[in-house]
Amino acid sequence: MTDIKTYGFPEELIPPEGPALPARVTAVFKGRWQLITPAGQQYATLKTKEYIYESGEEFPTTGDYVLALPAPGDWQIVRTLPRKSFFSRLDGWHGTEQAVAANMDVVFAVQSLNENFSLKRLERYLTLGWNSGARPVVILTKADLPGDHGEMLREAKAVAGEAPVFALSSKTGEGMEQLAPYLRPGTTAAFLGSSGVGKSSLINALAGEEIMSVSGVREYDSAGRHTTTHRQLLLLKSGVLVIDTPGMRELGMWDAGEGLSTAFPDVERFLGRCRFSDCKHEREPGCAIKAAIENGELDPERWESYKLLNGESERSRRLGAVRRKQGQPSKALAKSRRQERKYRGKNFPGEY
Repeated sequence: MTDIKTYGFPEELIPPEGPALPARVTAVFKGRWQLITPAGQQYATLKTKEYIYESGEEFPTTGDYVLALPAPGDWQIVRTLPRKSFFSRLDGWHGTEQAVAANMDVVFAVQSLNENFSLKRLERYLTLGWNSGARPVVILTKADLPGDHGEMLREAKAVAGEAPVFALSSKTGEGMEQLAPYLRPGTTAAFLGSSGVGKSSLINALAGEEIMSVSGVREYDSAGRHTTTHRQLLLLKSGVLVIDTPGMRELGMWDAGEGLSTAFPDVERFLGRCRFSDCKHEREPGCAIKAAIENGELDPERWESYKLLNGESERSRRLGAVRRKQGQPSKALAKSRRQERKYRGKNFPGEY
């Protein structure tokens, strides 16, 4: 028997004895979920009635707590349990929300102290990190690289607000001890960052062993290869749970929610102080935003970032509202989707 509480499963969510067993999603493939259950590791699919016909359940993602029915082959997931935190992004290809991770206690926004460093990207991670319900922490890796990284560190702290910022090196161990308060047994930490920032090396260093494959970084542009191909939850010997994600150079804004206010308090404090309530912050007289920029109280770059992320979030919210209004998929559509998956499974074998 596997004690799923060691995988962070809350005791209060464990159901009374019944046919469905508690489980946590440890990886997601196309149409298939990897679970840790009282019976050990299992693979599962979604029960059609609950997830397709009735459309009442949230599709599970890595880190989710679920209930699943045992079966000789793949188990069947019948319910997604309440989440304490949830991180998602905009899938630019399909124009839909893409779940990234759930039930994290902390979100590590990882960047490296080389050409990968980007304040704009960091602002995105922080906005969605705060909105997820978890605690965002900024990690700047590769502190062992030659040169003075003081300016990058100062810039990161300037935009991080309440989120702590740590510079460290997985290679030398420099600064690693700073993460200890956020990595206690039973804690779930999600690592987010683009390829080449050193997420896999960092996780290996925290694990004390090589559990993640590590690929090199191109010297001419500091870009890395994708070493993680799917989101996965891992239990370290220390009792810490980590969620590693594929490298995400582009992080589309789905719904910033309250995260935007928390990530941009320097901007938000001027909103609502304009002479006109419908001020567009362009040429209107008495605009508090324009005055703050002219007086040096507000960085114009921060204002531009805020406008960009807020605009993306608004468009995503409208798109989400339209999709919800379209209603549940019909049984015929659900059947056609199953037939398509069956066809692709025969003609394009492998995990998809």
